[in-house]
Formats: sequence, C-alpha cells, structure tokens
Amino acid sequence: MLRIAHLLEAQLRAAMERALPEAAQPLDPQLAPASKPEFGDFQANGALPLAKPLGQPPRQIAQAIVVQLKADPSFAELCLDPVIAGPGFINLTLRPERLCAEVAARLGDPRLGVPSVASEDAPGQRTAPVVVDFSSPNIAKEMHVGHLRSTIIGDCLARVLEFRGHPVLRLNHVGDWGTQFGMLITHLKQVAPEALDTADAVDLGDLVAFYRQAKARFDEDDAFQATSREEVVKLQGGDPLSLKAWGLLCEQSRREFQTIYDQLDITLSERGESFYNPTLQAVVDDLRAAGLLVVDDGAGCVFLEGVRGKDGQPLPLIVQKRDGGFNYATTDLAAIRYRFAAPPAGDGAGRVIYVTDAGQASHFAAVFQVARRAGWIPDGASVEHVPFGLVQGDDGKKLKTRSGDTVRLRDLLDEAVQRAEADLRRRLAEEGRSEDDAFIEQVATTVGLAAVKYADLSTNRITNYQFSFDRMLALTGNTAPYLLYAVVRIAGIARKGGDQVGATSGALQFGEPQEWALIRELLKLDGVIAEVETELLPNRLCSYLFELSQVFNRFYDQVPVLKADEPARSSRLALCRLTTGTLKLGLGLLGIPTLDRM
Repeated sequence: MLRIAHLLEAQLRAAMERALPEAAQPLDPQLAPASKPEFGDFQANGALPLAKPLGQPPRQIAQAIVVQLKADPSFAELCLDPVIAGPGFINLTLRPERLCAEVAARLGDPRLGVPSVASEDAPGQRTAPVVVDFSSPNIAKEMHVGHLRSTIIGDCLARVLEFRGHPVLRLNHVGDWGTQFGMLITHLKQVAPEALDTADAVDLGDLVAFYRQAKARFDEDDAFQATSREEVVKLQGGDPLSLKAWGLLCEQSRREFQTIYDQLDITLSERGESFYNPTLQAVVDDLRAAGLLVVDDGAGCVFLEGVRGKDGQPLPLIVQKRDGGFNYATTDLAAIRYRFAAPPAGDGAGRVIYVTDAGQASHFAAVFQVARRAGWIPDGASVEHVPFGLVQGDDGKKLKTRSGDTVRLRDLLDEAVQRAEADLRRRLAEEGRSEDDAFIEQVATTVGLAAVKYADLSTNRITNYQFSFDRMLALTGNTAPYLLYAVVRIAGIARKGGDQVGATSGALQFGEPQEWALIRELLKLDGVIAEVETELLPNRLCSYLFELSQVFNRFYDQVPVLKADEPARSSRLALCRLTTGTLKLGLGLLGIPTLDRM
C-alpha cells in the first residue's frame, strides 16, 4: 500500500494546489491510513490546518479539494468517490479492481511488493553502506543472556536493511584490547606456557573460569599484578610473544562465540577494539586541532554542550587519561571516524547503527556529539543508538541462575531446544503420531530457537521483558510456535487446493468482507517493513505477522475455501498462498526459518 499512498499523496497535493492557489506553499495533504475500516483505506486531513490562514470553514476547503480530485482521471482509476466526514476529513476508498490488481502483482513477485532502494534511487546512484554494530562480547568472557538482545535485534535490523537493498556491514565490535589482557596473558604464560610453542597444545576450556582465576590472582598477588601491568606495556609495544598469547586467547573466544552464532544463524564480521588501536592518537590530535580538546586535571577532555553536572558545569568526555592512555570513548570515536570516512580510508557509511543496552545511552550521546562537532559525520549521514532494556526473570529482576550467576547464553538456548523437544514428544504421544528422531530434532531446534528470538523481538526493545519458557513456547498467542504452526496450516490448505488459475487481476474475484479485510492486511507489508527500516523497532513486524494470522483465521473460519465454487475457490486459494508467502518472508526477516510440518 506504500506505493499507492505515495501516488495518492501526489494526486492530493496537485488537487490542493489547483483548488487553493492562494494558500502558502508547500501544501501538506496529511494523508494517513484510515483509523477504522468504515472510513475507507486512507484519510486526508490537510483541509483542517488551512481553515485559519484561509479564513474558510474546513469542510468548504475539503469540498474544493474533492472537486479537483474528481476531475483527475488518474485519481478516478484509483479510488471511489471521496467522502467528506466530520469537520473536513476526506475519506478515500480504493477501487476493488485496483486491490485485485495489487494482489495479482504480489502473487508473481518474490519481494511481495516491497521495493528495493535500488528501484527508488536514481539509476547508477551508489547507495552508501549501513553499518550495524551489534553483539560485541568481550574476549575471554562467556556470552551471556545480556548479549541475547543485542545479537538478535541487530541481526533482525540487518536482515530488514539487506532485504531493502542496502549494503550492510554487520560488525562485531568485540572487546579484544585493553588492560585486562595483561593479567590474562601473564596467567596463560605461567599456567600453560606450552600453549605458546605448540598449536592447540592446551584447551583453555571454560574461558570464564580462566578469566576468574586470572582476576583473583590480580586482586590478591602484588607480584602478579606488577607483572600483568608490565605485560600490558609489552602487548601495546608489539612484543611477539605477548601478541601470540593475545592471539591465542582471542581465537579460543572466537570459537566459543561462533558456536552460538552458528546455532542462531547469525552472520557477523569481527572488527574489534584492536582494529582502531593504531588510530587513537590521531583521534586526540584531530580533536586538539579542531579546538575541542581541553586538558583538565591532566586528562584530555572534550566538554559537552548542553550536558551539565550537579554543579551546573559542563560534563567532560575524557578521551585521553592522565597517564596518556586511552579509553572506550577514544575507541568509539575512532570507530565513528573510520566508519564515515570515504574509502579507502574508511567504510564510507551513510548510516551507522549501534545496538547496545539502554545503560549506554549517555555514553553514546556524548560520543555522537563530539564526533559531529569534530566534523566526522558527513552532512546527510546519520548515527543512531538502538537501546534495549533488560531480560528479567519471573521475579522482575535481572535474569540470573539459582546460584546468582549470570545466565550463560549457550545454556539458555540449549534449554529452549530441550523444552521444545519435550513438548513435541508429549504432543506426538497424545496424538498417537510416530515420527523419527531426525524430524523431532529438526522441529525442536527450529521451534526452541525461534521461540527465544521471537519473544525478544516481539517486545518493544526499549522496555524490559520477563523471560518465560512457558509463554514463549506456547502454541497460542503471539508466539513463534503459533506463527510457525499457522504457516504449516495455511500452506497445507493451499496444497490441498492444487494448482490455481493464472494470477491476473481478471482471474481474481472477491466479494466477501472477510476477503477484503485479508487483502488489505496483506497489502500493509511494504509499509510495515518501511517502518522497521526507519524506526528500528522489530516488534512492529512481529505485531503485523500476528495480526495477519488473526485476520486469516477469521477469513478461513467464516468463508469456505476448498469447498467454494469457482472462481471464488481459486481466488481464495490465491489469498492462502499470498498469506503463506507473507508470513514466511516476515519470519525470515526476524531470523526465523519455517517448517513444512510440525
């Protein structure tokens, strides 16, 4: 419906200009989807704000616009006669034959009517890359439930942007540099020196335990602490043995991370903090040259505009510590500087998206401000923080294990699959069905992981949400299992119907209200994807898919499909196929594969 909306908006604007030549330009039709089905498909409210400046009643203005609309042959081909309602709203209803043509076009279109940016841009115009920075675990630390939201939300946004045709850089900004590596390398050299001489001589196993051992020694042993600090200097100075130990730790972590990424079907390109390390001094030098850097109490700072502390003084963003070292802010500034820089000196991005928890909002707001003032973000480009809330337990507190530890992401995903398998085996036993282990494993894995993803994505990312296996694995309600089952059921109906007639608007005939309701819901897909692309809220897509399945259920319950006479039978089967395709496409953009049977 998005393309139709743009066409209608242009026709309305032209009609307003003809009807109201005395009005100030430009004129805004204020076109929006109708709030209720009885009002038609769209509502134009542009007459109301013109009443005061023109000194005319809004209904009189609306009438003048309608007269011009009716005189436009292209409008007459698109809509029925406009209706003026209330104080001056113009209600617009699309012609049935136009709706049929839109359905027919989508039946033959693998993109289901969603345009790509390539078709919208000028021919030959290069689309600037979009950087999506997400997941970002720390080396030598376990991926935990806190990484779940960043990984799943970031992947969904990348999928939507890729589907729209944007070149997307999926970047994993891992924490692979910093002072903590001093203690890790020292511990490795002392407890497993053979690892530095023979490839894979030592399996570090649980890196979390290894990190805890190193941290405990650092906190309790002064000699170990001193050696660790010396090791940091060696690492930063490029000492070959220190770099080898660092590389070993990073590679071991990558293997652990990749196991989870493979399980979740997540694709990422690693570009850790170490990538930007050679450019950190240049960042500080550029800020100094731009007149932004201030040395305060020995530290290099940029004082923020419009951000003040309790004493009323501007707050600083520290970019170089008193000892000359750098921090996270320096690295993040270096990353922005590189990502927006034109190739080959950078990525040449037009949009950079950071998917991190809401607790980092102030940090990123400060970093973005400094980057803009330094001139590193080009005109027309955008940088956005996509914040998300906490994953909570049933008690409303941050999700923890019974022992109080952070929940490991690997354990959480495994439990989801195990519970899905138990539910499936119980359901098969109740139905008296016998299935082989391969089928059970495929369905349980798909449903279990889909349930975790969908429960996260269907929640407004800005809010916290309570993690509940029982809710997310339910076959009823707004859950992944419900939608996966809906796809299986609707696809089964279409298969039973056999071959359909040619997908042309002339072959499609509809007359029942339930048919038109389903058609209008199906045609909303392009607008929903455009919203997610702009607002970066995956729950909008989840809500749409759930609502579409509900509208289909009402259609199928109230209107015969397989037992209908022709041409109604073929036309209704076409709607079944389009519904199946829409649900599959939408779930795919959420990172959820569908099943042939459950």
